[in-house]
Amino acid sequence: MTMGDEDLFASMTLPVVIGPILEKLEQKDMGAAKTLRTAFSKVEQTYPGFAYDFVKGLLLKAGLQGQIDMCESLLRLEGLNESDDLRISRPEQAFQELNLRAQKLKRILSRIPDQITNRREFLETIKEIASAIKYLLDAVNNVINHIPLHENKQKLEHRKREFVRHSKRFSDTLKEFFKKSQSRDVFVSANYLVNQTNMILKEVKNVS
Repeated sequence: MTMGDEDLFASMTLPVVIGPILEKLEQKDMGAAKTLRTAFSKVEQTYPGFAYDFVKGLLLKAGLQGQIDMCESLLRLEGLNESDDLRISRPEQAFQELNLRAQKLKRILSRIPDQITNRREFLETIKEIASAIKYLLDAVNNVINHIPLHENKQKLEHRKREFVRHSKRFSDTLKEFFKKSQSRDVFVSANYLVNQTNMILKEVKNVS
C-alpha cells in the first residue's frame, strides 16, 4: 500500500464509514449523534486521517487487523452510503440531477468486488461505469451554468478536471487488469474515482 493510498482511505473514512453510523445514531439519540459528529469533524480538521486511525485501532482491538481489506471494504460500503453529508440541498433540477448521477456512479463502482471475477458481468459493469461517468460530467456542466461567480465556476472546473484525470487512470487500470489480473489495483483506482465524485459534491455545496 502506498502513502497516496493511505491518504485516500483516510479521506474516505469519515464520510463513508463514520458518517452513516452517526446518521443511524441520530434516529435514537440526536444529541449524542450531533456531539460525536462535531467532535469527529473538529478532530479530523486538526488531525487529518484521525477517523481512519480510529477505525484501524478498533480493528486492532477486535483482532481483525489484516483480516479486513480496507480498500475493498470502503468500495463496498460506498454503495450502501446514503448519507446526507454530501447531498446537495438546492432544489433546482440541475443540482438534484448531480446528486442522482453521483450516487448512481458510486453504486455501480461498489459492485466491482463482487463482479470482477466474472468476466461477462464485469464487462457489462464497465460499460455501465463509462455511461455513468458521461452522465455525471454532463450534470457537472449543467451545475456550472447555474453558478454565478466566475471564481466559483473555476473551482468546480478544477474539480471536474481532476475527476476526468482519475477517470482516465481508472480506464488505464482496467486495461492492465485484463493483462495481469491484479484486482486490487482496480479497487484502489475505483476508490479514487469515488473520492473525486465526493469532492465534486463538496465543492458544489461550498460554492453554490
